[in-house]
Amino acid sequence: MDHLLYIREAAQSKKLNQQTQPCIIISASGMAEAGRIRHHLSRNLGDPRNLILFVGHCAEHTLGHLIVSGRNPVNIFGTPHEVKAQVARIDAFSGHAGRSELIGYVKSLSGSLRKMTVIHGEESSSLAFGQALQALKPQAEVVVPQPGQIVEF
Repeated sequence: MDHLLYIREAAQSKKLNQQTQPCIIISASGMAEAGRIRHHLSRNLGDPRNLILFVGHCAEHTLGHLIVSGRNPVNIFGTPHEVKAQVARIDAFSGHAGRSELIGYVKSLSGSLRKMTVIHGEESSSLAFGQALQALKPQAEVVVPQPGQIVEF
């Protein structure tokens, strides 16, 4: 870990654009939709020596999904960028619990649940998950809101 540098400041991150030697940039924005990763991608996608590795789910219509799906070129900040870098995906990591973990959590809760709301995921997956929750806890109200719908707790 002697060569690991944790970059907190935008100015430090911008210095990576001057990097000429091989390096690994680890970013928290797995879908490549926000933050500094878009700058790093615009700088590094065009180099076939680079590998862009996605380690989690990329929702449809995100920059990460377009890159993983083989779209070429991709637009970043309104400018097309050729994807010459190698692209790979390992769907083994997640920043949150998956379906089975969430079902296990709901099963582990003592007492009765009155209301559950599914607010994350693509529509088809959210609806299916809502149905699974309803089957698990039939006494509870399960809500899968439509985009823009207001849900009160």
